[in-house]
Amino acid sequence: MDRIILPRIRAQRVDFHGYSDCIVLENDSTRVVLGAHCGGRVLEYSVHGKNALRLDPSQAGWTWKPGSPEIDPWGGRFDIGPEKTIPPHPTLWVGTWKSRLDSSGVAKLTSEADPATGMRLTRTFELAPDSTRLTCTQTMQNVSNRVQAWCHWGRTLSPGGGICIVPLTTPSRFPNAYLRYGPDPFINYLPSDPNVRIRENFLEIIGPPAHPKLGMDSHAGWLAYLTDNNLLFVKRFPTYPDRPYNEMAGFTVSVWYYKDELVELEPIGPMERLAPGESASFTEDWWLLAYPFPERRDALDLEEVSALVERTTIKTSSDRWLWRR
Repeated sequence: MDRIILPRIRAQRVDFHGYSDCIVLENDSTRVVLGAHCGGRVLEYSVHGKNALRLDPSQAGWTWKPGSPEIDPWGGRFDIGPEKTIPPHPTLWVGTWKSRLDSSGVAKLTSEADPATGMRLTRTFELAPDSTRLTCTQTMQNVSNRVQAWCHWGRTLSPGGGICIVPLTTPSRFPNAYLRYGPDPFINYLPSDPNVRIRENFLEIIGPPAHPKLGMDSHAGWLAYLTDNNLLFVKRFPTYPDRPYNEMAGFTVSVWYYKDELVELEPIGPMERLAPGESASFTEDWWLLAYPFPERRDALDLEEVSALVERTTIKTSSDRWLWRR
């Protein structure tokens, strides 16, 4: 299906970032480009031409063959975890996926069966006709012959130089409301960093931390990243206080900074113990909102940002976000 025109939604296939046959979803303000050639990724998520994602031009057109070296692809990535105990799984991470665009304008990317994890992943994407809302659902299906226990892991790369905001909930299991990975191989449970602040019940990252990876156990169900070109990238996602999370420190959210070049925004799902044939799904809802970058990066109006997120984005019940079958 080459082109679909729905009320205020346009969907078609184009060449992008060195890849042919990418899927484009568009409305009057927002453009989404999806690629299936190197993992199932979002290659562009933009509003009025401002892209919230970062791609590496040197990776354009790159594809993986079994047994060959891998890259760490940029863009709107998703994965499964937990990070430190999952085996290498290039079939899912950088393998070639299948893509489908149905008559309703919903795009679907599907992996091959992965021998390392026993999983097949499907990612569906739906753009709202009248806003920037992009609904991203990842489904894990156990295609092996034994029980598997993995979790959802969002791994979106955005341009560096911005400010990250994570609303906090109490009680936190962490004395300072967050943990820090590193210096390797340690996890610091009493981190201190001038670029990481707790203010007005928010964790605020105003610049690259001394060590790049931080983790939080917030159950507020959203995080936001303000870019220096006045774009507020918001992710909403479910959390489950009564369920086990199988990342080492039970994170619900992680943020990773690489200098001033990249930031990785990482919602994390609970552990899913799946018998052969069972599936589980997790959804992230994304928005792009206009908001001015402050003249001083330590003077962001957190209450105003929070009010904008609560007023503009939609919190949906967790029943829609996660199901098993």
